[in-house]
Amino acid sequence: MRPTRRTVLTATAAASATALGAAGAAPAEAAAPAPPPTAQRPSRELRSLLRELDPDRIEATVRRLVSFGTRHTLSAQDDPARGIGAARDWLLAELRSYAAGSAGRMTVELQSYVQEPASRIPTATRITNVVATLRGSVAPDRVYVVSGHYDSRVTDVMDATSDAPGADDDASGVAVVLELARVMARRRPAATIVFAAVAGEEQGLYGSTHLAELLKAAGTDVQGMFTNDIVGSPTADDGTRDPHTIRLFAEGVPTSETPEQAAIRRSVGGENDSATRQLARFVRDVADNDATGMRVRVVYRRDRYLRGGDHIPFLERAYPAARFTEPAEDFAHQHQDVRVENGKQYGDLPEFCDFGFVARVAKVNAAALWTLAQAPGTPKGLKIVTSALTNSTTLVWSRGTEPDLAGYEVVWRETTAPEWTHVIPAGDVTTYEVDLSKDNVFFGVRARNTRGLRSPVAFPSPQT
Repeated sequence: MRPTRRTVLTATAAASATALGAAGAAPAEAAAPAPPPTAQRPSRELRSLLRELDPDRIEATVRRLVSFGTRHTLSAQDDPARGIGAARDWLLAELRSYAAGSAGRMTVELQSYVQEPASRIPTATRITNVVATLRGSVAPDRVYVVSGHYDSRVTDVMDATSDAPGADDDASGVAVVLELARVMARRRPAATIVFAAVAGEEQGLYGSTHLAELLKAAGTDVQGMFTNDIVGSPTADDGTRDPHTIRLFAEGVPTSETPEQAAIRRSVGGENDSATRQLARFVRDVADNDATGMRVRVVYRRDRYLRGGDHIPFLERAYPAARFTEPAEDFAHQHQDVRVENGKQYGDLPEFCDFGFVARVAKVNAAALWTLAQAPGTPKGLKIVTSALTNSTTLVWSRGTEPDLAGYEVVWRETTAPEWTHVIPAGDVTTYEVDLSKDNVFFGVRARNTRGLRSPVAFPSPQT
């Protein structure tokens, strides 16, 4: 098939007119942006899953983690009631209880190693991740990872004895991971999902680095990773609230970019089209809707100023990875000694968390992860043919192996547009020609299965 410029542009104009007409018919809703053409409505299966996410259980998880006093990476590992070791053992037992109802699909393990003295690690210290793996039933070799870090800290990052409740940073993120694992353990994802509570984040991303290294060394096809870090409250330091927004930090130029890849990017563009940016757009497509009750605010940078998270080791190993963080932070309730000064309470205490908000963040994660796991994988080997000077565009790619694969869609947008604006059904093919100049717009391709679920978009590299 070779659609003409008129066909492509007319179809898009009609879709835009429909969206504008709907907006005009309801002026009161005009402030809400229309979903992009790539958006996917939640399926009945997904809506059922989202209804099971329980804010009361999330609250119980946060309070239980806080009850261990401190979860500092350098705290006690053999005390049954206090310290990171007690938290580790409780997390292991919780995840094992979920796995018991999975009919063998979920396995749980401790991933441990001894970190020799290094930055913020004065003596050899055992770092342990608690990891549950829910094996896919159709494409088990395709993997998605979600994490939160269970270690905590106070003002002095080396203080391993003072109470460090770490409710927001990051019991909230761990609670999201556990609730996802609980609800998904009883289901059959097509691809594999890894639920990880990692340690050593506050000392230097040690646990997540170990996890990413293990996956990379095994040649694991991680097609998406999310970390949930500081997702406990929608209240800013000035008291303003934004309870229906979650930030998603997504880098543009890849951390892992090689000199050869950088040269290609400079020649053709694509600074806004890394695999991580495509992953972030996918999250918007599937999780910014009435089923989650949330707006996903994608932030075009790797992380906040002066901060870093557990997605970074995955980015360093060329895995698409992004960070969820609450919309505006209150720094009096992060990295602080628990105290009262001039009548103001400091410290990362559970009383400053909003568990309904955390549950909605869990819904955003669930919508993204479940759709990723049930949809086809991101197309591989996508190339844009540049062997001749033409005013049309030919794309070629490798066909996926999923048994329910139904075909592909070509997407495109102006080079100045942040979101994909046009969708062209391409059918079950591995080459497609569009009567538009590759010099003027950006193209991508996504896969579709028989249930109508779409993958993230793949961005092409030139084929000469």
